[in-house]
Amino acid sequence: MLNIKNLYSEVDNNVERLILLHQELIKIESVNSGYMPTGNETEVADFCSDWLKQYGIESNILSRVPERGNLISEYPYSSGNKQLLLMSHSDVVPVENYEKWNKAPFSAELIEGKIWGRGSSDCKGLLASQMMALSILAERKIEFNEKFTLVCGSDEEHGGRYGFGWLAENHPEELMYKYAVNEGGGSPVTIGNNLYYLLGTGEKGRLEIKIKIRGESSHASVPWMGVNAMGPTANAISQILNYSPDLDCSTDIFNYLNLFGIETKPSIENLELIISEAYEKNPSLGSLLRALSRMTITPTIINGGIKSNSVPETIEMVLDVRTLPHQNDLDVSKALDKILSDVPNLSYEIDYMAKPNSSPFETELLEAIKKSQAISVERDDIQWIPAVSNGFTDSRFTRDLGVITYGFRGTHPEDNPNTENVHGTNENYGVKSLISSSKTMLGIIWELCDPIT
Repeated sequence: MLNIKNLYSEVDNNVERLILLHQELIKIESVNSGYMPTGNETEVADFCSDWLKQYGIESNILSRVPERGNLISEYPYSSGNKQLLLMSHSDVVPVENYEKWNKAPFSAELIEGKIWGRGSSDCKGLLASQMMALSILAERKIEFNEKFTLVCGSDEEHGGRYGFGWLAENHPEELMYKYAVNEGGGSPVTIGNNLYYLLGTGEKGRLEIKIKIRGESSHASVPWMGVNAMGPTANAISQILNYSPDLDCSTDIFNYLNLFGIETKPSIENLELIISEAYEKNPSLGSLLRALSRMTITPTIINGGIKSNSVPETIEMVLDVRTLPHQNDLDVSKALDKILSDVPNLSYEIDYMAKPNSSPFETELLEAIKKSQAISVERDDIQWIPAVSNGFTDSRFTRDLGVITYGFRGTHPEDNPNTENVHGTNENYGVKSLISSSKTMLGIIWELCDPIT
């Protein structure tokens, strides 16, 4: 009789196919600079459509502009209610310095159990695993009583205005399933012999602040005849980098610290001490607790000056801001006004990229993930903790439509997410995680969508 363990064995029997799929996805340079024209995600969507068609899965590509396609691949042997959405994205961030990479960023080389390349972790590993799961089921024409669909969006790395955000506004029917699984969570945390998974139930908000600081231009040989905008800019950067945000321990993860062996009840007064203790137990945990206990304001881009012999009249700077679930743009404005109160001739604009969002923790989807991951990594002692992601993903769009959405990739516990270098030099993804993720995606479908066996 067919069961989920038989299907998991099919993943093991087709590892070469899975690795090759992942490599082919990485080789497509779907780089999203944030400024049109960019992305080229339609090439990824076309490749995925052709690949899935081999197994009898037809796809539809919807796009705001032709070169930025969004893949919609509905499993053909299912009917009934719209139960499960498998989410991912096809765009990747730019490579800042090719020379620092050990291997060419889009070569997708397999080295010592890891596949290297831009987008290997974020997010083409998850996409490959979801495609693999669908292909295994479709090869065997396994029928289900509930519908499930894979949607791979464009433009996730710059706000989703051509991807899930555009789909939510123009084609919401394609996204309105009961449950969804996406990136943005599911990191394993090992402390001693104990294994924990941080399930992505929510996300911090993200805002982009555009600052303009003005002076007066003059010839650089007589700088006193002008007002150099670099002076107040340097002051502003110093103030931002030395900003001490208000601490907060209201997010759910702080209610589960005892599972990590941290018995102290968290409060504003002892929060930094608790975070230091967490760092000693597991650096990933300590970093997450730090991110989830405060608003962060980070300078990321600066531009100014027109010529080397002219005093710059205008400096422009961009800040990345991440807010806690209860914070909004008014809280950001208050913080900025306080930080920059002594900086003259400064103005700023706030662009709200993503609002804080969350889904409930105790759900049928949670139980499906628990069961699937336990079998996938052969561990029956996993402890589960809800966590707000310090980044943002397309999950905010589906949550806004009422879809219970979790961030969970199914990472293997022997792969350390901190070594994947997401958005950084030598980004990579472990083959063990590629395999365990494929199995877990199969398991979630099996548990939620009622197979006819």
